Amino acid sequence: MNGLGRDRLRERHPAPAGRPRAEEGRRVAVIGGGIAGLSAATTLAERGVAVDLFERRPYWGGRAGGWTVTLTDGGTTGMSRGFHAFFRQYYTLRALLARAGAELRPLPDYPLAGPDGRVDTFRGLPRTPPWNAAGFVLRSPTFTVTDLLRVDPRAALPLLDVTVPGIYRLLDAVDAEEFLARVRFPEAARHLAFDVFSRSFFAPPRRLSAGELALMFHLYFLGSAEGLLFDVPTAPFHLLWAPLADRLARLGTVAHPATAVTAVERHGKGFVVHADRAYPADGVVLALDPAGLRALVAGSPLGPPEWRERIARQENAPPFLVRRLWLDRPVREDRPAFLATGGMPPLDNISVLDRYDRDAAAWAHRSGGSVVEVHAYAVSEPDTTGDRLLARLHEVYPETRRARILDDRAEWRADCPLFAPGTFFWRPEIAGPVPGLALAGDGIRVDLPVALMERAAVTGRLAANHLLAGWGVAGHALTTVPTHGRTRALRALARLG
Repeated sequence: MNGLGRDRLRERHPAPAGRPRAEEGRRVAVIGGGIAGLSAATTLAERGVAVDLFERRPYWGGRAGGWTVTLTDGGTTGMSRGFHAFFRQYYTLRALLARAGAELRPLPDYPLAGPDGRVDTFRGLPRTPPWNAAGFVLRSPTFTVTDLLRVDPRAALPLLDVTVPGIYRLLDAVDAEEFLARVRFPEAARHLAFDVFSRSFFAPPRRLSAGELALMFHLYFLGSAEGLLFDVPTAPFHLLWAPLADRLARLGTVAHPATAVTAVERHGKGFVVHADRAYPADGVVLALDPAGLRALVAGSPLGPPEWRERIARQENAPPFLVRRLWLDRPVREDRPAFLATGGMPPLDNISVLDRYDRDAAAWAHRSGGSVVEVHAYAVSEPDTTGDRLLARLHEVYPETRRARILDDRAEWRADCPLFAPGTFFWRPEIAGPVPGLALAGDGIRVDLPVALMERAAVTGRLAANHLLAGWGVAGHALTTVPTHGRTRALRALARLG
C-alpha cells in the first residue's frame, strides 16, 4: 500500500523550502489525536520537532478510531463508529498509514441498491474519466441513456470543471437538492448516487452545499482516474493506529491519551497549554472536531473577535446511528462486504464486517455466525431509527430475519462538521490569527480538492508546514487529484457556460 496512486494527472503541491530539521528544543502541542492531529504530529516529528500529542479519548484515530468491548460470550472484540472507506484518492492519508506499515485490502465492488431492487455497481468500469461515466451510464439499470438526454446540460456544466475555491463561489449558496433539481437528474438516480454522496457528509441534500457535492463528484468520478472502488483496513480500528503511534514515540513524540486540554494561552513568544498540568510550547495545532474547537477557543484568550466568532458559528451535522449486530448465523455468501443504499430511509448502508475485519472474522469462525453493521445518517427521528434499521436489514437481506441477535451495540454520534449552503467562506482557515497557531481538521477550509478523511490528513500536514515555514524549516509536499476538470474540451465548454 502507498499514497502515490495511479492517476498520471494527479498533482503534486510542493512544500515551503528550508532547513531539513528544526533547531534543537523546538516544541509543538498538537491538540487532538484524530487523523488531522496524527498527520500534523507526524509531519512535525519527521522534521525534528518535539511534539506533545493530546487526545481526550483513551485511543487514537478520532472519528476513525476504535476501542474494545466485552461480548455476552465473554470474548473481547473491537468496536468503532462504523465503516470507513479508504479511497485511492486519499493520497496523504494512505501515505500516513503506509509509514506505519498498515495493511489495506481492496473490496471488489461498491454496489448501490435502490428500493425497487435495482443495483448499480462499479466493478469492472474504466477508471479514467470520461470513460468511467460513459461506462456507468451504458450499463446502469437506474441511470439510463434516456435519463441522460433529459439532463439540463447548462445546469450540469459546473461538474465538468471543478476548481477550489471556484466551485464554492459558483455553488456554495445553493443546496445540493436544489442543484440536482436544476440539473434534472432522475429521482431514482438522485437517490442512488448523489444522495449517497451527500449523506457521506452526514447531511440531507437540502442542508449540504452544492459546492461540496460538486467537489465530491470531481474527486471520485469526473476528476480522478483512481476509480470509485476503495480499500479497507484488515486490522480493527482499535489496532489500526497503534503502529503510527509507536513510530511517533520513536521520533520523540510524547503522547497524552485520555488527557483533555481545557485552555491555551499566549505566553511570551510561545504558548501554555492547560491540561492535567501546564505544558509550554513554541507552537500549537488545534486539530479538534467542531464542538471541541468551539469549546477550546471559547475558553482560551486567543485571537481577535472576528476569528472567534467564525469558529463559534461552525455547526455540527445532524446525528447518526451505527448499529452493529452479532448474529447466530451467516448472511448469504454472495452478499457484498459493503452495500450502499438510496431511497430506503433511514438505512444508508450495510456492511458485513467478518468479510474483512480480523476480529469480526475470528468471532464468526468461532460462532458460525456473522457480524453485520447498519448505518443511518442525518437522523431526524431518533426514537424509532434503531428498530427501522433492523427492519430494513431484514428487507434487504431476508435471511437475517431468522437470525438471533447474540450481541447488539448502538453508537449515536453528532460530532461531524456540517457543510451547509453559504458557509464555505466562513470556515476557519489553517493559519490562525496568532503567530505559531494553526488549525487542522475536516471542518477547516483548504483550497484544494480534498474531502472527508483526506481533508483531515491534508489540513494536518498543511498546519504543520505552516509552523515549520515560520521557523525556516522545510515542510512536506502533498499530492491531490487534479485541481481542475481533466478533459480540455469539457473544461472549455464549462467555462463558456
